[in-house]
Amino acid sequence: MKKIMWFMGLLLLSPLSHAEPLVDSYTAKLSSEDHFNSDGQRLKSAADIIRQDRANYHKFNIRDGEDQGDSFFGDKDNRERVPVMLKKGHLDKATQKSILNGTPVVLVNIYKNYIEVYLQ
Repeated sequence: MKKIMWFMGLLLLSPLSHAEPLVDSYTAKLSSEDHFNSDGQRLKSAADIIRQDRANYHKFNIRDGEDQGDSFFGDKDNRERVPVMLKKGHLDKATQKSILNGTPVVLVNIYKNYIEVYLQ
């Protein structure tokens, strides 16, 4: 019985417990242009790099060949939510390291209150 309760507890803590419907999904190359803000300052967090990628895509029309559009981050207010949404969502250490130190292609799943980011 204790094992069953422990397993049920794990399920409740898993990302599946978010149970929100997927709003949108896209892939993007987080290129060197995405690692710097509009003032030319280097970005130091994965969330800021992802947010800049979407600003580059939607606002500045700076796009890489692997970049796909999305229906959510065209809105500036939604882009501003990226750090909080990522904190509530999923980004493993290997993906975070790859974003900070390279120019990977990522898959981003967008939900109402969180995002999930995976290497492609």
